[in-house]
Amino acid sequence: MKFPFLPIFGMIFIFSFCSPKVEETFENRPNILLIVADDLGYADIGAFGGDIATPNLDALAASGIRFSRFHTAPVCAVTRAMMLSGNNNHVAGMGSQDLVTDVKGYEGHLTDRIIPFPELLQQSGYTTFMAGKWHLGLRPEDNPARKGFEKSFVTLEGGANHFSNRLLFPDSPELTYGDKSLYTENGEKSDWPEGAYSTDFYTEKLISYIESNLETGKPFFGYAAYTSPHWPLQVPGKYWKKYQGRYDEGYEILQEKRLESLKKSGLIPQNASLPAIHPSIKPWESLSSEEKAKESRKMEIYAGMVDNLDENIGKILDYLKSKGLYENTLIIFMSDNGAAGNDFYYSSFYGPYIQEHYTDAYEEMGTEKSFISYGPQWAEAGSAPFRYFKGFTTEGGITTPLIIAGKGVEKSPEINASFLTVMDLAPTFLEVAGISYPEKWNENPVKPQLGNSLIPFLSGKTDLIHEPNYVFGLEHRGYAMIRKGDWKLVNHIQPFERGNFELYNLSNDLAEQHNLKNEFPVKYEELLTDWDQYSENVGVIIPTPKSN
Repeated sequence: MKFPFLPIFGMIFIFSFCSPKVEETFENRPNILLIVADDLGYADIGAFGGDIATPNLDALAASGIRFSRFHTAPVCAVTRAMMLSGNNNHVAGMGSQDLVTDVKGYEGHLTDRIIPFPELLQQSGYTTFMAGKWHLGLRPEDNPARKGFEKSFVTLEGGANHFSNRLLFPDSPELTYGDKSLYTENGEKSDWPEGAYSTDFYTEKLISYIESNLETGKPFFGYAAYTSPHWPLQVPGKYWKKYQGRYDEGYEILQEKRLESLKKSGLIPQNASLPAIHPSIKPWESLSSEEKAKESRKMEIYAGMVDNLDENIGKILDYLKSKGLYENTLIIFMSDNGAAGNDFYYSSFYGPYIQEHYTDAYEEMGTEKSFISYGPQWAEAGSAPFRYFKGFTTEGGITTPLIIAGKGVEKSPEINASFLTVMDLAPTFLEVAGISYPEKWNENPVKPQLGNSLIPFLSGKTDLIHEPNYVFGLEHRGYAMIRKGDWKLVNHIQPFERGNFELYNLSNDLAEQHNLKNEFPVKYEELLTDWDQYSENVGVIIPTPKSN
């Protein structure tokens, strides 16, 4: 099949990432490595003000750009749909995470209204592969093997045991889909290798895929979709034990320390302040000594998971350097949403099953048998200085660390506060490869991408990623927001009511504490109009509350 962009190559006019005046061969186009951490908080890694040892990510940040105002969706699958499509989650089919329906926008898998960018890269000559979390549909036709990945080893669900095939929830695919498995390799059912730890194994897989591509001479797109530090918090003891005692002062003190560290590093303004604590969180000093010990251990294990994650990222980067690939690779590191405040062990729906099959006993914490989460209390520290955490469209749920380094990144090292979103990545990767987004795919019309390529910015041609009045909207299960310049309209109350929107100016209120709805009624109405237009354009359907 021929594609609209392929004649460009026939004319031997190949896009050169670093210098458009230099012609490159088809095979010399840059490699692309996309690394995604799962539920990593904004302030967790050293380069973003954290206290956890992350020397490899810190070194990567020092050679590239740290984006301090990068925005994702508030939950995992929604972000991944936007990332792979360059479009809104409703357009891509993921209007609501883990909800599969016949309603347009809420199909629960990637739709034919978009083209996953790996398909375009693959068709243009890239070798494409991934290892880690998929979370974009359970049907065979939803598998990454059918979405542009030549090689893949993935877990299909949003969460998994980090040490084994042991199921997390009663609705896992092995229980509800018969012969389906939690894991597939190249689209076929696969099992978790005995004794393997998730982050270590995904790293080994990804490196093996890169190794298998060496002799082809073709550029690669590699997607390291790690499941760390997503719950359940599990990691080999040697990683978390180095953090023993570090968090005994509690989550409120850690949040304050993170705030000051972020200021010192230049990632947030000196006048930034902390938001009011989420009402579900108990003050540290109200806990018993046993509760404090357990809470400290949660954070120690979480820190160990991040430490191990950094070690594995270092292994990939060292491998690229050893094979002479590093200098020709664009590298992106990000988290898929804000820090996770979930605690399913004690939930009314999932709790009974989890408690039957797992334990939260202190002596077992961090092992295969243990199911613990660090909850909203530590998530708020991970989200400092922003309000709330994963699931919310407040800044704490959607502002995450982003590092871009490597081939073509001329503006480095730098901390940049430009507003950008996860939808900007797909257009960037396509421009890196020198290909364009077609209007049709498989003879079906597709929606144009909503993101902007970052290439002009990364190469130093412009200081602007989006126009000042660029409108960015999000909606997931009634949590909603509209961003326009420094102004933000946000709803964090369920059930959704249009009148619950609040108005903030993020230029001097990152913590979203001063609702300006009544002080700036004209601006409020302007953004409400933008919300109405956005929700109509992408097909938002707000659930109707059930009457008693």
